Order: sequence, then structure tokens, then C-alpha cells
Amino acid sequence: MAPDVSDEDNLHSPQRRLIELRMEHADLDSLIDRAAEQTPVDELSLRRMKKRRLALRDMISRLECEVDPPEPA
Repeated sequence: MAPDVSDEDNLHSPQRRLIELRMEHADLDSLIDRAAEQTPVDELSLRRMKKRRLALRDMISRLECEVDPPEPA
């Protein structure tokens, strides 16, 4: 049975993408915390994870503005 068009739209909706990005951001937070506790610390990996986490935060912010634009003053 072929997926319904509305099901396909839900899979690619901005709200769903926002949830996925937030989950990835939370996962990276955990990974960064664990990596920072290890001895010796892999500084290169830690920097890469932090950079990815910042990029995710930016994507989340942009998507939040698209989904729920701020009200004009």
C-alpha cells in the first residue's frame, strides 16, 4: 500500500524536522559531556562535536522562526 500524501507531508514537516534536530542536539550534549570527562581528552573530536552542536542550534533557531514567526511589535 502506497503512503498517503498527508503521511509523506508529516514525515517532512518543519515540526518533525525540529524534533529531529532537537534530539540530535541533546544527543550531542550527552556525547560532549562524556568526552570531556575522559582522560586524555580528544580535543579535536570535542571541538568538532561542539561546532556541530552550534550549527544544530542555529538550524533549530531558524526553523523555530519559520514555524512560529515572532509577532511584530
